[in-house]
Amino acid sequence: LSLQKLMEPEVGVNRTSVTEFILLGLVETEQLQSVVFVIFLLAYLVTVGGNLSILAAILVEPKLHTPMYFFLGNLSVLDVGCITVTVPSMLARLLSHRRTIPYGACLTQLFFFHLLAGMDCFLLTVMAYDRFLAICQPLTYSTRMSQTVQRMLVAVSWALGFSNALNHTLTLTTLNFCGPNVINHFYCDLPQLFQLSCSSTQLNELLLFIAAAFMAVTPLVLITVSYAHVAAAVLQIRSVEGRKKAFSTCGSHLTVVCLFYGTGIFNYMRLGSEESSDKDKGVGVFNTIINPMLNPLIYSLRNPDVQGALWRVLVGRQSLT
Repeated sequence: LSLQKLMEPEVGVNRTSVTEFILLGLVETEQLQSVVFVIFLLAYLVTVGGNLSILAAILVEPKLHTPMYFFLGNLSVLDVGCITVTVPSMLARLLSHRRTIPYGACLTQLFFFHLLAGMDCFLLTVMAYDRFLAICQPLTYSTRMSQTVQRMLVAVSWALGFSNALNHTLTLTTLNFCGPNVINHFYCDLPQLFQLSCSSTQLNELLLFIAAAFMAVTPLVLITVSYAHVAAAVLQIRSVEGRKKAFSTCGSHLTVVCLFYGTGIFNYMRLGSEESSDKDKGVGVFNTIINPMLNPLIYSLRNPDVQGALWRVLVGRQSLT
């Protein structure tokens, strides 16, 4: 009996038989694949170039050595990471005409995507808190937002993003994937993998719901409260120029927040909808490519300090300060 019991498969053991997934990508025809390859390669180069330019400007320009630009530099690093997690592998598949991705590589991609997205949630909240302190409590701003505090806030954001990504990845390994293995997307993400699971995904969906409440709703509420106080303080500024400058700085951040949370909520609040795969691809393009590409433009378009620093970086001139 004991030998027979040992030979029987244990209940609850992951019996994943799928060793790789097939990513259908954005388009199927070869002619369109060539067009998509060129467009996304250019988008990747523009995004990486734009964000690294912002980062270089912040590093070399003394005028930008402030908490706001320290956090903006971290956001640029996240944007480069976010697009690098998804686009190069998609371009490689287009080039090789191979649509498969190994099971381990799929989980790795998912882990890093959720690590960076989670970090983004908290960093945008930290940036709102920074603007709140700078505008509403300027007398204590330098002490409350010291370099130590800045580094601690970024470190905590990384730790929370890491915990979230690790939880999702580990719970995903408990699911059984016995076929089919076709993902109608261009990268691995939770909703699409849930649809392919042969076992119950209730625990995973519950975890995603809790994570969404903690990492999306809570930061969004904090950002809203911060900017409500900021708006009230800015409206009390008598100088038109002062109000204009404050709203310009905050407006850039609010635009990024709306784009990030708008697409994120649309993507993860519709679990179980099998007919929304094409919409998910569009949202995925926005999340992983459009947002990171737009962020440098949004932050530099109405900011003369960043524009001046970028110009000096690009033409190789020294700072005037």
